[in-house]
Amino acid sequence: MNNPGIDLKIAGFLLIVLFTFGNADISPALADSGAAPVCSDTSKNPFNNIDTEWGGHIKCRAAVSWPGDDSFYGLVGTGTYYDGNAEGRLKNRLYLGSSIYLDTHYEAILSGGDTRRKQKELEKLFAGSAIENYILSAVEDDRRLMDLTKTLEDHDDTLYHRLDRLSLTVQQRRFVFRIGRQAVTWGNGFLFNPMDLFNPFAPTDIEREYKVGDDMAYAQISFGESGDVQLLYVPRRDPSTGKVEGSQDSLAGKIHFAKGTTEFDIMAAKHFKEQVIGAGCSGYFGDAAWRLDATWTFLDEKTDEDNFLSLVANMDYSWVWRDKNFYGFLEIFYNGLGDNNYSESLMDTAVMDRFDRGELFTLGRYYLGGHIRMEVHPLVNIYFAVINNMEDPSGVLQPRLTWDITQDIQLTCGGNIFYGGRDTEYGGFKIPTSDILIKTPDSAYMWLTYYF
Repeated sequence: MNNPGIDLKIAGFLLIVLFTFGNADISPALADSGAAPVCSDTSKNPFNNIDTEWGGHIKCRAAVSWPGDDSFYGLVGTGTYYDGNAEGRLKNRLYLGSSIYLDTHYEAILSGGDTRRKQKELEKLFAGSAIENYILSAVEDDRRLMDLTKTLEDHDDTLYHRLDRLSLTVQQRRFVFRIGRQAVTWGNGFLFNPMDLFNPFAPTDIEREYKVGDDMAYAQISFGESGDVQLLYVPRRDPSTGKVEGSQDSLAGKIHFAKGTTEFDIMAAKHFKEQVIGAGCSGYFGDAAWRLDATWTFLDEKTDEDNFLSLVANMDYSWVWRDKNFYGFLEIFYNGLGDNNYSESLMDTAVMDRFDRGELFTLGRYYLGGHIRMEVHPLVNIYFAVINNMEDPSGVLQPRLTWDITQDIQLTCGGNIFYGGRDTEYGGFKIPTSDILIKTPDSAYMWLTYYF
């Protein structure tokens, strides 16, 4: 891993500073809130204007999965895989007066089990191939400006810790400037979000509390009810050389404005070696809300690919039936880079570059997704989501239940059930020049989370 001079040693220094100078009220800090505090102490002593908020969570996960003998897991032995994971996140917001604050999120993750051991074996078999994108999912800082991730153990079990947020914010009445490791989300998609170029969630992700942070400079200028302008710059390193390269960075801007009850977004970006333009809008149809986003990507001229369109549209609605609260949405997605020959897509540079960067998660063109939530009790909710490749067809079903046991403890359990025939995206398709299938196994999971 690269060491640009800023590493995890800074975490210990920050914690010392925060504990020493902070008035540590133990209350949850909002993860990515832009709200600025109003400090009532106007003493000349600068330390009297320093305040802190603390929060975080501890999460324990257990999972079981059933890989098929015809999948690549068949190369290393199948059966029932049992896995476990523990994660801790400590959050702090250090207020430096009325308009400046520092966000710091430290996390430590321990994971292990059968899947981890089998993936280590598969890593050796497929090292340097496109198949690695379907095997490894560890968070790394190879591309980021700051290397704030450190692996402590990497054998049958893996233990690593990192700073997922480290950003300084200056906020005035209509202006926000933030620099450092942070998360920014653009676009109106629920499952698919082509306008969100910076560490988007995968459509199958259930946990969406925190996006992985990126090192960037971000500015927002508000024009009140007229709208706002957002600008950001993301410098990155070339993972092959470890050097900051202009061909790896992103420079983007977005204008948001409203006309009546309809809101509009216009975006333009230089993203790696490509240019992206986008537009979106959202509004209401009766009691339902609708959204539409589209992007056009101008690919690098050195590739053989054509420029392509991505589009997402959705509608959501909430209602009451038999004294129960319901909420649901439907979403369609078009991936202009997709192809129904999935094996050949693994050889497509434009596709696999996006898989490697965590920007693309599907290989087909047309998708229909849906989600419904029923509140069976104020503390218990049942969810059901489906993502369907409309050309195969194939897809995944995701039932889930959450139970707020206490104000600070939540239990989540659910599963991922994949369907589709052979040579479909979710049913399994061949690794090029072999009869082995890339196929995600069905799984079930249970999480217990304590928030503080």
